[in-house]
Amino acid sequence: MSLVKAKKHLGQHFLTDKGIANRIVESLVNTDKYNQVLEVGPGMGILSDFLLQREDLQTYLIDIDTESFHFLNEKYPQLGDRLINGDFLKLDFDSIFSDQFAIIGNFPYNISSQILFKILDNRHKVVEMVGMFQKEVAQRCAAPAGNKEYGILSVFLQAYYKIEYLFTVKPGTFNPPPKVHSAVIRLTRNEVKQLDCDEKLFWRVVKAGFNQRRKTLRNAVSAVMPKDKMDDHIYFEKRAEQLTVADFVALTQHVSKLMSA
Repeated sequence: MSLVKAKKHLGQHFLTDKGIANRIVESLVNTDKYNQVLEVGPGMGILSDFLLQREDLQTYLIDIDTESFHFLNEKYPQLGDRLINGDFLKLDFDSIFSDQFAIIGNFPYNISSQILFKILDNRHKVVEMVGMFQKEVAQRCAAPAGNKEYGILSVFLQAYYKIEYLFTVKPGTFNPPPKVHSAVIRLTRNEVKQLDCDEKLFWRVVKAGFNQRRKTLRNAVSAVMPKDKMDDHIYFEKRAEQLTVADFVALTQHVSKLMSA
């Protein structure tokens, strides 16, 4: 069985440290909420080896790389149609998973934000995610309000998930080694079914706030509503990075009230 060559255009950096691979798989801990897991970009299967030892989980693999797909098909013939050759970003979860499930992976860094937004779009089904990202992306996801790393992705993810920064991974544990440090985070779905505000307006307000993060929200949110409709609410005098998720929900409720007045 010939090894798979890492492809730069797919952002592939294959993890080679089995200890770290096992640690990542063991970080799937909320299995009282699911019994199926989807691994994204398994490459040559270093995570898959440990996933397939988990008797509490039914494992699915998806890889866009045809060479990886053929390698894994030969390595794990027992998977059958649970091995998918396709694009995770285009995958219709409902066609495969009838119930809640988890996602795991050493994710390609060039599409990490897209992967996280795909998870957000399917938050009703994805109840846990354990993933390796570029360290800066992982820090951004977990950053609290007031932190310079705190941004759009932080707010959206933390609105629906508990974020835990688990551990940092050095470049030398990959082949080829990336030019940056990596980190593993865990997302655990919280109990929020729906935010206590207009969710579409919430997304617009958050994006507007961080798109002009150096300005006060009075100036930034003018992209959503006219300044002459704003009042002297304290949030309008703050910057986006100073507001927690709960603050943004409250601001969205207030903006909605002002817009309908």
